[in-house]
Amino acid sequence: MTEPAHDDDIEATAETIRERVAEVQERIAGAQRRAGRAPDSVRLVAATKVQPVTSVQAVIEAGVRDLGENRAQELVAKAADLARFDPVWHFIGRLQRNKINQLKDWVTWWESIDSVDLADALTARVPSARVLVEVNVDDAPQKGGCAPDEVRHLVHRLRSRGAQVAGLMTVAPAGVDPRPTFALVRELGEGLGLEELSMGMSGDFEAAVEEGATIVRVGTGLFGLRPTFPQSRDQGR
Repeated sequence: MTEPAHDDDIEATAETIRERVAEVQERIAGAQRRAGRAPDSVRLVAATKVQPVTSVQAVIEAGVRDLGENRAQELVAKAADLARFDPVWHFIGRLQRNKINQLKDWVTWWESIDSVDLADALTARVPSARVLVEVNVDDAPQKGGCAPDEVRHLVHRLRSRGAQVAGLMTVAPAGVDPRPTFALVRELGEGLGLEELSMGMSGDFEAAVEEGATIVRVGTGLFGLRPTFPQSRDQGR
């Protein structure tokens, strides 16, 4: 039988998370300085997929108020448990239309809108939703996102239905230099007058910040290793 965790184990885990938060924040600050950007111009989102509530609470207590979740059921459960901390929830996974009603009372940032059908479904239920359009630059079938040449139409569709289109989101291809992807998405955003760029995860967030990211989604960099799901690439590693 596994022994229950002792109080000092829980405190050590919280301390480790605090140290990781401080390290990630310093790396973000360093990337901002290298790029000549203003301090505090990047929002750190803790990607909480499969993480227990105790770990997520430790991240909040370390100063990270923005939380990103890939799965509707997990977000709703964690949001109820953590409501007293008043976090800001980002939905960063593949959004299913039948999950919108479950999520709408909790989610502030809808980061993965990638089709007209999904845009219409969301705005019908959350008319003034704050949205990031997800862009799939490399056309990878296992990832969500619309093609770059579809972004303008989708942004206009969302705006026409009352959504607050804040910016764009992307996941860079694994195993290659992410900068061309980040640069392309930045250029798309600039061309549409969009201010927010959610791009960069644990392995590439510094490059993303140097290329203009205003939001980075960091999971393992804050929480440590977690189970992987080979059928799709996480949107907040």
